[in-house]
Amino acid sequence: MAVREVAFIMYPVREMERSLAFYRDAIGLEPAGLASEAWSEFDIAGTTFGIGTFAQLGSPGSAGALALEIDDLPAMRARLLALGIEVSEPYETPICWISQLHDPDGNTVTLHQRKAT
Repeated sequence: MAVREVAFIMYPVREMERSLAFYRDAIGLEPAGLASEAWSEFDIAGTTFGIGTFAQLGSPGSAGALALEIDDLPAMRARLLALGIEVSEPYETPICWISQLHDPDGNTVTLHQRKAT
């Protein structure tokens, strides 16, 4: 029995509408899949990212596993800063650039841009 794929990633949030607006409007994710007052999903290239308000997800502000591949990190960072969202200065590694921000509940979101090979 082998692991075939990541089924989904989930983040705990306090207020569904506020968090839905953040991920949809600020980050640019498109809602897809299930949607309710307690759970909403986004499809990111075949992987489901869900946000939920129920206790089984953990404490809002405790999540930090979501890393999103971005085509133009400087442009995304500038857009988020213009929206009043704090985004760290990009950190350069030999293979990529990385910036981090927090959603309205304090969960960490990592923005990642691979260098051309």
